Amino acid sequence: MDHPPKYFYLHNSDIIAANTKLTDKSRQSIYISRAENTINAYESDWNDFYDWCAHHHVQAFPAEPETIINYINDLADNAKANTVARRISALTENFDAAGIKDNPCRLPIVKNALKGIKRMKGTMQRGKLPILFDDIREMLHCIEGDELQQARDKSILLIGFYGAMRRSEIAGLDMEDLRFTRLGLLITLRKSKTDQMDQGQMIAIPYVEDKEICAVQALKDWIARSGITTGPVFRGFTRGHGIRKNRISDKSIALLVKRYVGLVGMDPKDYGAHSLRHGFATSAAQHHVEERQIMRQTRHKSQTIVRRYIDEADKLIDNPIFKITGDKK
Repeated sequence: MDHPPKYFYLHNSDIIAANTKLTDKSRQSIYISRAENTINAYESDWNDFYDWCAHHHVQAFPAEPETIINYINDLADNAKANTVARRISALTENFDAAGIKDNPCRLPIVKNALKGIKRMKGTMQRGKLPILFDDIREMLHCIEGDELQQARDKSILLIGFYGAMRRSEIAGLDMEDLRFTRLGLLITLRKSKTDQMDQGQMIAIPYVEDKEICAVQALKDWIARSGITTGPVFRGFTRGHGIRKNRISDKSIALLVKRYVGLVGMDPKDYGAHSLRHGFATSAAQHHVEERQIMRQTRHKSQTIVRRYIDEADKLIDNPIFKITGDKK
């Protein structure tokens, strides 16, 4: 069998296809077991390892465990511990896909080296700060542009916040995903980070009394002003300020959030599009919303992240400083 380019096997199905013990149905389930984005990320990680090996004149495939250890230690000079761990995952998966019996990444010497790097560097990562509900209120007072742009930007901020949405989910919305009801809005996410099997997820956003902060009303206003009836919900503008046919990019969502963060006096470097999602969870925790309800809105599968948001909120609310100073919170 010919080796694939740079020995990356996760895109190659020959080994699976040649396994006569598998039924056609079983093969298909293996083919779709990983999201395309994950495979592409693993390929990028593998290529980095392969190029490092070429530069140091050592064999990448199959690799010696010492080669992998030297690689991750060099990588750790400029990368976070979690990035190093992901590279090991990519190498492990690729060696497994190639059918290597004694996968070097699974050897104790490699595992211990990774543990050592994690201990030296630590695994705590500085994420983007949350945009809280009060921050959203302030940002809405700074909406820029003509009435059309204001309607779009306001809608993006409110839908992103109340829906606890990722930037790719906001950018990926189509008119066909929206269903307005007497009580509010139902959004169907056709695919998301936590829904790799394409089963779809539902987000419910109700009307709120104050129309200035009502996401459903803001979205209706944008749709009415834009005249969009099908296809992408959120789009960019032409130089003449007409509405483009193609959807807005997720990067544009992030830049939009940063712009309005800066207008209210916060540092854009500390915030991004994820700050809307993070901010909803933290704001909900500050208002003592139950963990189960937060997870239903954020669609988190793991309690770990949500509990981190709750703990983050609790530290600022139930803080001993208030008892010392006599403040009431």
